[in-house]
Amino acid sequence: MMKLGPIIVSLLDTDLYKLNMGMVMFHKHTNLNGTYIFKCRNKDIVFTEEMVNEINGQIDHLCTLKFNDEELEYLNSIPFIKSDYIEFLRIWHPLRRYVTCHGNPDGTLTLRVDGPMFSVMQFEIYLLEIVNEVYFRMRYNYLNLIEDAKNRLQKKIDDIKNGVYTFKFAEFGCRRRLSREWQDHVVEALLETGACVATSNVYLAMKYNCKPMGTYAHEYVQMYQGVPGVQLAYTNKIAMEEWFDEFQGDNGTALTDTLGTDIFLRDFNKLQTMCYTGVRHDSGDPFAWGDKIISHYEKMGIDPKTKTLLFSDSLNFDRAQAIYDYFKDRVTVKFGIGTFLTNDTEVGSLNIVIKLQYVNGHPVAKLSDEPGKTMCQDPDYADYLKRAVEYRLKEGI
Repeated sequence: MMKLGPIIVSLLDTDLYKLNMGMVMFHKHTNLNGTYIFKCRNKDIVFTEEMVNEINGQIDHLCTLKFNDEELEYLNSIPFIKSDYIEFLRIWHPLRRYVTCHGNPDGTLTLRVDGPMFSVMQFEIYLLEIVNEVYFRMRYNYLNLIEDAKNRLQKKIDDIKNGVYTFKFAEFGCRRRLSREWQDHVVEALLETGACVATSNVYLAMKYNCKPMGTYAHEYVQMYQGVPGVQLAYTNKIAMEEWFDEFQGDNGTALTDTLGTDIFLRDFNKLQTMCYTGVRHDSGDPFAWGDKIISHYEKMGIDPKTKTLLFSDSLNFDRAQAIYDYFKDRVTVKFGIGTFLTNDTEVGSLNIVIKLQYVNGHPVAKLSDEPGKTMCQDPDYADYLKRAVEYRLKEGI
C-alpha cells in the first residue's frame, strides 16, 4: 500500500515522444517485443525496502489508469497524431504483468519491463518519474528541498528578466523531476517569463495551453536492430525513412547519435536533409557537433539558417547561453532543458535511466558520441555493432 499520494494521475504525464514513437510501433511493428532495464549511474545510492515497497505500490496505481475523453480530445488536436492511434489509446492501459521490480541486498534496484514494444515502451517515463520522486521524498526532508529549489528557480527567473539569458527553450524535465507538483510549478513559472516556449510533458502542455515538444529517442533507432532483415549499420537509415513515412514531414527533428553522428550523416542524404526540419544533439561536444552539422548542410547546398539545431544534453542556462551565442547567427538554435529545471537542489540529482536492451530476445545497443552513455547487456554484441558501423564508414557504403 502506498504511503505517498499517487505520483502519476494522468497517462498524459509523459514525454510527447513516447506517444510519437508508440504510433509508429502501432502502425508498423506490432510484432516486436522489447525489454527495458533500469540503471542508476550514481554510486552508493541505496533504495531501501520501504522505498521499493512504495515504488511497487505506485506502479500498481499507474496500471489502474486509462486515458479519459478530455485527454484523448487534446491528443486529437495535435495535427500529426492519427485518429486510429487515438482510438487504440482509448482502450490501452499499462499492464502490471509487464513490470518486475524488487530491491537487492546491496541496495540497488532491479526494474525491468518486458512485453510488446508498442506497449512497454510507454512505461519508461512513468517509472522514472515514480522512482525519482519516491527516492527524494523518502530519503530527504522534501520541504527543505522544495524551499531550496524555489530559491534556485527564482534566481533563474531573475536572470532571464535581467537579460543575463537571452535564448528560448523548452522544459524537458519529466524523467528526473523532484516531484509532479514541482514540475507543474516550474513550467507555470517559466512560461510566464516568455523564455520557456514549450514543454515535453503532454499533460502540462494541455494544462497551460503551450506547445508539446518532442520527436523520437534513441530507443526508436535501437529498435530497428531487432527488426528481421535490417542490417545493423543501416538502422538509422531505415528508422528515418519510416519516421518520415509516418509523419510526412511533420514532427521532423532527427536524433543523430544512436550509432554515432558520422554514420548518421552518411544516411542523412539530400532528401532527408531537406525534409527534416533539424537535428537534435544529445551527447559529445556540442560545439564540434554543431559545426559538423552546419558543414553538412552547406555541403548539401542548404542554407543552415533554414534548419534547427536542438540541444538537449545535460544543459544548464550558462552552457545553453554559450551554445546560443556561438551558433545564433549561423543556424536556428533551440534547447530542451530538464534536470537543471526540475531537480536543481543542494543534494544533486539522480542519474537514472531505463533503456531498451533487447528486441525479440536479441540485444540492442546505443553507440553514443560520448562513450560513458553507452549501455548494453551484451558487450560482445556492442563490439560487433561498433565494428559493423566502422566497416561501413571505412568502405564508404
